[in-house]
Amino acid sequence: MKGMWWMVGDKKKAEKRSMKRVGVVLNSILLAIGTSGGPLVMRLYFIHGGNRIWLSSFLETAAFPLILIPLTISHISRRHAHHHHSSKPNLISIKLPLFLASAFIGILTGLDDYLYACGIARLPVSTSSLIQSSHLAFTAVFAFLLVKHRFTPYSINAIVLLTVAAVVLALRSGGDRPSGESTRQYVIGFIMILAAAALYGLVLPLMELVYKRSKQRITYSLVMEIQLVMCFFATLFCTLGMIINKDFKVISREAKDYKLGESMYYVVVVGSAIMWQFFFLGAIGVIFCASSLFSGIVIAAFLPVTEVLAVIVYKENFQAEKGVALVLSLWGFVSYFYGEIKQDREKNKNGCPETELPLSLPPNS
Repeated sequence: MKGMWWMVGDKKKAEKRSMKRVGVVLNSILLAIGTSGGPLVMRLYFIHGGNRIWLSSFLETAAFPLILIPLTISHISRRHAHHHHSSKPNLISIKLPLFLASAFIGILTGLDDYLYACGIARLPVSTSSLIQSSHLAFTAVFAFLLVKHRFTPYSINAIVLLTVAAVVLALRSGGDRPSGESTRQYVIGFIMILAAAALYGLVLPLMELVYKRSKQRITYSLVMEIQLVMCFFATLFCTLGMIINKDFKVISREAKDYKLGESMYYVVVVGSAIMWQFFFLGAIGVIFCASSLFSGIVIAAFLPVTEVLAVIVYKENFQAEKGVALVLSLWGFVSYFYGEIKQDREKNKNGCPETELPLSLPPNS
């Protein structure tokens, strides 16, 4: 009889592992699509006549109601799991302190969205993606300052490599400047993307700090609620920017003048919002089913894919300095993640709990 109980337990564990693998695969696909598709579709808007920065930043989080779908499914499954118990799970589990912290980080995310949109409007995707990869260096620095995440030889090596990669691009910045764009505009775009990467590097340790200080147990449903609050306030921030900039009044006129046609204008706008939300949902799912480290690896792995797609689809130049910067960036990524994996293994050997850095935000936010 005892042996049968063991068999049932092993079967349940095997089913759980199998479901987890399926979840990792499905969410990794969503994350990969969002990571590569988001910047490409946003750039498509600007290439063919779109010029509303606040609108583009608004689209990065505007599709946040899509999060309600998995959130509803999660709530129904929890209700079903607790149907034998007298207490039913609450429809909303996020508490006020966590809500306020998420709202604040959401506003920072909205500002980050704006900076990123400013950069994408002026730079080729292949260049902006390389600059954005420097967020890892900023993340390492801010994680050290905010959550005492210690530096390792690998993280220091990654910071140096990613910094050198950005410098290489800056030294030969005029080589891939879009036609009709001044050097001043190009430099502004470069600085904006770098600022977006820095802010993204600050937001991630802030999220880790919130997770650590939270008195609530972090579940998949709660993570989605946090993401929903963050996206709502990021969208609200960008909506206010659109109102002040009078973007809502000119959308219909811009659509009529769009080079690909009025109907395609709205397809691109909606497509951009959906692509970025794919990133959000994929990141949340990968963090829950695997780890934030794995989420970061998926994002890093698709950096060269985004580069190649930008060169093929938009016929962007890929000069020698971009190749050097790409190699340095990938080297930095490998060094950083190898150091993280090694550190986690050491923690597990010493019996310390593994701490994860939440990557529930996009490379552009």
